[in-house]
Amino acid sequence: MPVDPEMLRAFMRHWPTGVTILSTHADGQRHGMTVNSFTSVSLEPPLVLVCIEQNVRSHAMILRSGVFAVSILRVGQEWISDRFAGRDTENADRFEGLNFQTAVTGAPILAENVGYLDCAVMARHPAGNHTIFVAEVVAANPGPLDPSAAPEHDGASPLLYFNRDYHRLR
Repeated sequence: MPVDPEMLRAFMRHWPTGVTILSTHADGQRHGMTVNSFTSVSLEPPLVLVCIEQNVRSHAMILRSGVFAVSILRVGQEWISDRFAGRDTENADRFEGLNFQTAVTGAPILAENVGYLDCAVMARHPAGNHTIFVAEVVAANPGPLDPSAAPEHDGASPLLYFNRDYHRLR
């Protein structure tokens, strides 16, 4: 018998994660969302995976474009995480007013980040109400795409999420 979804949600609140913005583009539009279901799969070839709910805009856009980028947020960017997580902004341009660039795939990458990956989808697997996208990393940097856009990056700590609140490394 499966566990109650609220019990699983309560359990998962106690699993600390980094905070990332997954972004994509399709049909002349760009979109992004806050994601913590993200992990490395393989170094050779370089593969990562993300789990995306099937009823969100980013999911449909990834299906159409076959690409996404992941920007790791730093301490002080909680407001960006909140902006990209909101259901009320699902159909808005969440990048409006933000500095972003692109690398290989054309997916938007936040200029101020702890690091980024640019990815091309290799496989997708349905899993409950989500899809697991496995992607090859085609560009990566453990720092901002344009270091001059984020001079405060040196020593920047990644933003962490634990038990419904943001935290920082000590």
